Amino acid sequence: MTGTVVLLGPQRLEPTVRDAVAELGVEGRLALVTAGWEEREDDDGELVEHLEGRAVNLNAWSRMEDVFRRDPELLAGMRARHDRLRELQEVYRERLACTLEAARKLLTRAGDPALLDPEREAAIEDVRRLDAHHLERVHALYAGFDEEWRVGEREAVAQHRAEVRALLDDCGGLCVAGGHVAVLRNRMRALDILGGVGDRPVFAWSAGAMVLSQRIVLFHDSPPQGAGNAEVLEAGLGLCAGVVPLPHASRRLRLDDPTRVGLFARRFAPDACVALDARVRVTWDGARWTPGEAARRLMPDGALADLEAA
Repeated sequence: MTGTVVLLGPQRLEPTVRDAVAELGVEGRLALVTAGWEEREDDDGELVEHLEGRAVNLNAWSRMEDVFRRDPELLAGMRARHDRLRELQEVYRERLACTLEAARKLLTRAGDPALLDPEREAAIEDVRRLDAHHLERVHALYAGFDEEWRVGEREAVAQHRAEVRALLDDCGGLCVAGGHVAVLRNRMRALDILGGVGDRPVFAWSAGAMVLSQRIVLFHDSPPQGAGNAEVLEAGLGLCAGVVPLPHASRRLRLDDPTRVGLFARRFAPDACVALDARVRVTWDGARWTPGEAARRLMPDGALADLEAA
């Protein structure tokens, strides 16, 4: 059973998580995950102060570092898994570039809609199939690893899982910060953090919001290097459904380009692609989303619309 999930805009410059916690009436301490910050995990003073000193860091990153020191065999296995995942992502990325380019060309081609629209939809469906195929390959790789290694049964992991569960039992909610999305997802999964949450509310932002969704989508229309194609990384932790969270959307996406916006929205439909910019808040109650003020989603026609109206 899971409780309320609140996805927030970035917190570094305009923190709002304290207000979200207060509005839900959460009492007691708040468990904190900053594993995505990696070696800076314990640099959480400003966040703890914003939360009025109520936060207790679960130290997910440093706990797994301890696991790796005590269980070098598991570390080697995880490194081999990482290498295979990276190669799989590279192959997918190469295929994706061609498939997306074909879709974009068709979407901007002038001509008879009766002739072109079915071809456009078929091109977008090709992208969807490729995304789904990649997710299946990644899932199979993880499943094989889990079956072989049984991570939760290894002594060091089991010890840290028990300690994390004890800390969560003493907290009224969980906060998940951003950072490196793959590191955050993998360490939360290894320590089974969500398994100890129960019906407590969860507040997440940036990469934290991404890992709680059903699929993690990396995106940046104008990266320093690369083609700027949004790509599916892997399955998220699946705590909430029906959205693709897009942190810093106004900075990372060309929201004034209807072709790119429309293709993004149609590619990931029926999920709502939600722009999680500063001060945005959307809330999941286990069945539906309730948008806060200024919550917007990308639309198939290339526009942005109020999430509730859409």
